Amino acid sequence: MTTEKTFEENLLELEGIVRKLEAGDVPLEEALDAFQAGIALTKKLQKTLSTAEETLTKIMTENGEEPFVIEDQK
Repeated sequence: MTTEKTFEENLLELEGIVRKLEAGDVPLEEALDAFQAGIALTKKLQKTLSTAEETLTKIMTENGEEPFVIEDQK
């Protein structure tokens, strides 16, 4: 039975990939594979965050509270 990694585990893995790529001493093919893995993890993490936001907004709205707004930080 395969268990899916937690958000935190995926985030740690992504941070490891970033550190590895930032070091710059990775062969090109390995760097490309790591980059692709990082993109996939980023998408998975973003989906998890979006789902959590939707769930919290729904709960708050059902309870008659004001839904919160997350502003993009640029």
